[in-house]
Amino acid sequence: MAHGGRVLPLHQDIHPGSPELSDQHHGTTAATSADASADPRAAGGALAARYGRSPGARRRAKALAIAAAAAVVVVFGAWALWAGPGQDDHGLDNDVIGYQVLSDHSTVVHSSISVDPGTRASCAVQALDKSYTIVGWKVVTLPVSSERTRSVSTEVATTTRAVTGLIHSCWIP
Repeated sequence: MAHGGRVLPLHQDIHPGSPELSDQHHGTTAATSADASADPRAAGGALAARYGRSPGARRRAKALAIAAAAAVVVVFGAWALWAGPGQDDHGLDNDVIGYQVLSDHSTVVHSSISVDPGTRASCAVQALDKSYTIVGWKVVTLPVSSERTRSVSTEVATTTRAVTGLIHSCWIP
């Protein structure tokens, strides 16, 4: 019986620790060494294919990595355009000074709005009831002014009695 390039006697038992198996696994026989040196990818290629390390798998992994990197670059680029330097707020800032509930159907919101001189601004003013539901809403447009900060009092009509008034947001139209 031929075994690893050697002829073994028929009556000999081969055990896991026997030299015959050790020679076969460690490639010390002449035939095994010659085969391995002739094509080193033959034995390694079968193992690589078995464990997913074939050239095709490497190409797919590389393509996936490039696609993921490209997606990150596209998302970052889109965010940079959306939030980038072209989005100037013109120094827009607002502070609520206070409010007055005049009646069940009217509340006045007193605020201080700052914006670069020569810039028009708009603000949404709202009134809330005791459960923080919006009961009144008004958009106020501030005309162009030479002053940076202006005091603004806005009367908001309400559907029920408000308990507070505030500026929801301001923007440059």
